[in-house]
Amino acid sequence: MVELREKWPILGRHEQAAAWLQVWQDLGRAPRTIDAYARGLAEYLELCERESVDPAQATRAHVALHVRELSSRPSRRGVNVVALDSGAGLSNATLQQRLVSVRLFYDFLVEEGLRQDNPVGRGRYTPGARGGGQRGLVRRLVKLPWIPSDEQWRAVLAIAAAEPVRTRLMLAMAYDAALRREELCSLRTDDLDPGRRLVRVRAETTKSRRERVVPYSAATGVLLSQYLVHRATVSRARGGLFLSESRRNFAQPLSLWTWSKVVRRIAVESGVERFSTHTTRHLCLTDLARMGWEVHAIATFAGHLHTDSTMRYIHLSGWDLAEKLARGMEHIHTQRVALLSAGAEGTGQPR
Repeated sequence: MVELREKWPILGRHEQAAAWLQVWQDLGRAPRTIDAYARGLAEYLELCERESVDPAQATRAHVALHVRELSSRPSRRGVNVVALDSGAGLSNATLQQRLVSVRLFYDFLVEEGLRQDNPVGRGRYTPGARGGGQRGLVRRLVKLPWIPSDEQWRAVLAIAAAEPVRTRLMLAMAYDAALRREELCSLRTDDLDPGRRLVRVRAETTKSRRERVVPYSAATGVLLSQYLVHRATVSRARGGLFLSESRRNFAQPLSLWTWSKVVRRIAVESGVERFSTHTTRHLCLTDLARMGWEVHAIATFAGHLHTDSTMRYIHLSGWDLAEKLARGMEHIHTQRVALLSAGAEGTGQPR
């Protein structure tokens, strides 16, 4: 908690906020999760102080004002924003994430008997349903993941071809096994089974906390062999697979931020600004859907807890719609030809 208070001093001025974050830390939540909660709550507490209102007494109007500020404030990244056309405010997904921190904080206050209700709400409203329900403060937008076109993918690969073998292997492994950034950077030497071309994704590195074993291609296996020879010049110790070669962190596991910087540089140099560390995962799962993989198989491969997430890639691929259209058109085509044939027989004309 000391580190969080140093980063966001406002947390030290609100006893309940500090207590709530301490509970999550004691429950063993991941450091990045705690950090995200702290950031989201700190921004809300700053608004409460500006409005001279005790967070425990704040109303839904104060939460709505917070939402408006998050939605309209200029982006700190300015022109470097690649996902928001306006260059202002937060994306819908990030806004939802910020509100989760505030909602969970108020859940805590309700449980402690410091409030009677939660001003954020849980968004269980269903339009047209009897009894209504509770509408969330911010309507959730469900967008399909972005994937590069074939031309954009070739542009990325053209830049990546000149990169060190470590970078090329990481891109190949991220695509082959549909790995998230943390899953990729957390791989260890003992997670690999080169003989069967399998990689184990440990539960503690995954978003769903479920372990899985996934394959990688022969081409990636060749890159892996080349990289292991190079890795031995950096360190022969077992442990992290991908090692830093910078003077500051030499032979230490490559950090998430370093990998993000490498991918960002490739994106800029290739002219494909939207390419990110998660793009290879989106592309792999979409390709599996295009090949006709069954939805549960893709979910298992991706490590999704629910097939709702997987269905986005099925929709993005257009495979299910194309298959239905093809079947429907085949039936219509056969029917029309049959009618034409019947017409010719009825008139006695040669067919």
